[in-house]
Amino acid sequence: MELYFKLIEVLFPVFFVIGIGYWFGKSDPDFDTTFITKFTANIGSPGLILFAVTTTGINFNTFLEFFGYALICVAVFSIVGILVLKLLNRDFVRELPPLILPNTGNMGLPICLFAYGASGLGIASAIFCVIILFHFTIGILLADRKFSMKPLIKNVPFYAILISMLFLYFEVDTPKFVENTSMLLAYATIFLVLMSLGVGLSKLKVFSFKNAFILSLVRIILGPIVGLAIIYFFKLDGFAAGVLLIQSAMPSAILTYLVGQLYSPKEVVDSIASTIVVSTTLSFITVPIVVFFALKYF
Repeated sequence: MELYFKLIEVLFPVFFVIGIGYWFGKSDPDFDTTFITKFTANIGSPGLILFAVTTTGINFNTFLEFFGYALICVAVFSIVGILVLKLLNRDFVRELPPLILPNTGNMGLPICLFAYGASGLGIASAIFCVIILFHFTIGILLADRKFSMKPLIKNVPFYAILISMLFLYFEVDTPKFVENTSMLLAYATIFLVLMSLGVGLSKLKVFSFKNAFILSLVRIILGPIVGLAIIYFFKLDGFAAGVLLIQSAMPSAILTYLVGQLYSPKEVVDSIASTIVVSTTLSFITVPIVVFFALKYF
């Protein structure tokens, strides 16, 4: 019974805040998230990364280790995603991002934080950093079919990742005023990104349910299978293994839709939006199962 209470403690706050955002989005179709988007992209997310990486006890080697596991996950997701999209006769380049880039930020970070505390947040942040970097490199390459470093260079979280890694590498103690400031930004950002996820879900539409359902199943079922395979192949255990499993099980990231809007044709953007809505909806069933498994065995 204690495990079930723990599951509620972990998931209820996350789903509740997403629900608040969804209610705001539905009750006010003109609800403007511009401030939230700008704040989280330029101030909140960098602060969250700095806090999660430098103050939670993760060391440089562990950060690189889980950074590498995340790269393996994305590689496997890519191979399977291309095969599935080809079988469905879809654009296996532009429609690939929602299959390979899970929502390790909006949903993954708070769930890992509530499940395993600050230590879990540290491991989760290493995986999140990989996905962020991929959004602004491979994600844009796939959406636009052109490669450019400009979006990454202009991306503030990229510099937060670099600074955080330097702190870890040189074993620099984070100044208390930086820790306190980044902590405030981190917790504010977690609330805002969850609420914005709810708002986003209220505005996105499903255009092709059949394709979206198939692609969503690939995303939310393949994810934890790949996570478990890595855990057993590399003989991982403890809370770090649980974090990897949870992060790999997240639905499609809503950022893939925002990137697609900038670079891809409308048909592709509609398909991406459909996959995000369906995978996130299904994740309200699958994520509790994965978290329960992670809490019980890791």
